[in-house]
Amino acid sequence: MMIIAKLNRLYMRQFKSLAFLCSKNFKDNPEMPKNLLEDVHNANSQSENGVIYDKKPFKIKLIPNKTYNWCLCGHSKNQPMCDGTHKNPYIQIKLRPVRFKVSEEKDYWLCNCKQTANRPFCDGTHKREDIQAKK
Repeated sequence: MMIIAKLNRLYMRQFKSLAFLCSKNFKDNPEMPKNLLEDVHNANSQSENGVIYDKKPFKIKLIPNKTYNWCLCGHSKNQPMCDGTHKNPYIQIKLRPVRFKVSEEKDYWLCNCKQTANRPFCDGTHKREDIQAKK
């Protein structure tokens, strides 16, 4: 089980690197934000993505040393943050929120399409034709 988790993390890092290099954001912003808790909390390595909540990112000012919970399932009423909707036993959501911290106080763009490879930060994935075509 431990080996599978390590392989999954390695795969996600490689996938994130590839997605970042392919993203149009790379030209605009060569310094993609990093989740300081990425290697601590395993919710970041979930292989599935949530439902698309919105087709554009959410701009928010974040402060360092505060732990945030980003909604991955896409069902929270407090987007882009988690409100615990995933805990409702009647809707049976397997996805869990991604806990994260940032290194500096500034405005960040958080993903609202829930398809980013750099959870919880927007990497431009929402610009893909298949995501824009969804209703």
